[in-house]
Amino acid sequence: MSLKKIVFATNNAHKLEEVRHYLKGQYEILSLQDIGFNEDIPEPYETLQENAQTKSRTIFDRFELDCFADDTGLEVDALNGAPGVYSARYAGHDCSFQDNVNKLLEELKGEENRVANFKTVISLFLDGKEYFFEGRVDGCITKESSGTDGFGYDPIFAPEGNNLTFAEMSLDDKNKISHRGRAVAKLIQFLQKQ
Repeated sequence: MSLKKIVFATNNAHKLEEVRHYLKGQYEILSLQDIGFNEDIPEPYETLQENAQTKSRTIFDRFELDCFADDTGLEVDALNGAPGVYSARYAGHDCSFQDNVNKLLEELKGEENRVANFKTVISLFLDGKEYFFEGRVDGCITKESSGTDGFGYDPIFAPEGNNLTFAEMSLDDKNKISHRGRAVAKLIQFLQKQ
């Protein structure tokens, strides 16, 4: 029996790897490249839900394929929830993960309140209907980078009740507790009932 195909509307190879790893062969996850879509989908909105929705709707409208998209934000209490929806481009449009990390650490220099959370919202189009799933993990921003795995803010985010940053954890351990892992778990639970 062939696996059901579903498109993950992202150009982020790290996210794709995480989700494929998490699904472990339950579904064939197609990338935008796999379906021949090479455009950037704008994320102009002020909420994670709207940004996720615009990506999944673009692919569904264009290809009529079951698909899902996510948007993720890091919310830091001391920065009034920033970088939030701007997490991926916090240090500018063509910035690297390291540029974002450096900017955040600089802005928190001398700040004792380092409470933060990661949030992921997934928009799923399945058989023409849309569904949303959210995952969240609370934690704090460390004072310096630690670890080499993961991507984005992983080297400076330590989840609550853990001494390790996401970048110091194995992908399996991270997926068990991460924002994206929690959102994907809800997505999978839903898909398995269909």
